[in-house]
Amino acid sequence: MVQGIVTAHPGLALPVDTRQSVTFSSDQAVYCAAKEACLALGFIETDAECLGAAWQAMVQRTGRFDPTAWPDRPEDFRIRPWPRSDAFASCPQRLGLYAVLPDAVWVARMARAGVATVQLRFKSDDAQAVEREVRAAVQAVQGTESLLFINDHWQAAIAAGAYGVHLGQEDLDTADLQAIRSAGLRLGLSSHGYAEMLRADRHSPSYIAMGAVFPTTLKRMVTAPQGTGRLQAYTRLMRNYPLVAIGGIDQSKLPEVLSSGVGSIAVVRALVAAQYPEEMAASLQAAINAAA
Repeated sequence: MVQGIVTAHPGLALPVDTRQSVTFSSDQAVYCAAKEACLALGFIETDAECLGAAWQAMVQRTGRFDPTAWPDRPEDFRIRPWPRSDAFASCPQRLGLYAVLPDAVWVARMARAGVATVQLRFKSDDAQAVEREVRAAVQAVQGTESLLFINDHWQAAIAAGAYGVHLGQEDLDTADLQAIRSAGLRLGLSSHGYAEMLRADRHSPSYIAMGAVFPTTLKRMVTAPQGTGRLQAYTRLMRNYPLVAIGGIDQSKLPEVLSSGVGSIAVVRALVAAQYPEEMAASLQAAINAAA
């Protein structure tokens, strides 16, 4: 079974981390074989654990083992059905071009350029500076059609009346999610594989971001770039959500990413490092719209 799964899914393979310790939470044959196969494909241990359990559930549901299949049914991962009473406010299923920007000046510039979704990723330990920048970003998108998400600074986002907040996995332990929900803000959550996607889903966010798809120098990533093969698998599983692909995406890689079925593409350097950012934004947005 192990080799059958590995051989059937070369598009999901990444370099294997031989330092991983392996434990099994069950002695069920399909679970054990599938987890071992997923580790051989380069999935980290927590993701392989999720996949092993999902493979076991898939075989029990279908009554047969097919190594060419891949679990992508929400019920096999114990994902709750929709609608949900605890869901955050909804956002468009396709968020289009999603620009991650360093300050309110860039937010204003890209909002005026017609970028569908903008995120303020302002890095500062000065609470007053954060509040000023968030307020300026909220004001910058007024009169435009851009949707504004604030990265990390959820208190300032609530106070300023932003459209939404984007949080990383590390923020889930400290942010007051109920306060964000009660304020009516949308919530986007980052994920870097199956275990983090399932953790994000338990909070019923407005959208889920998935990456890094390609290598990126902007953030130190604890997981390897996932590639478009895995992105396609993630997209099939989490199809009930608006999904955002992020990480190392530029104009040359856009067609490959869009072929996964994801509805939004997040870019950073592709815009802020472009010689003509407005023209680049228009080109990227047109390509995304054409694929919709």
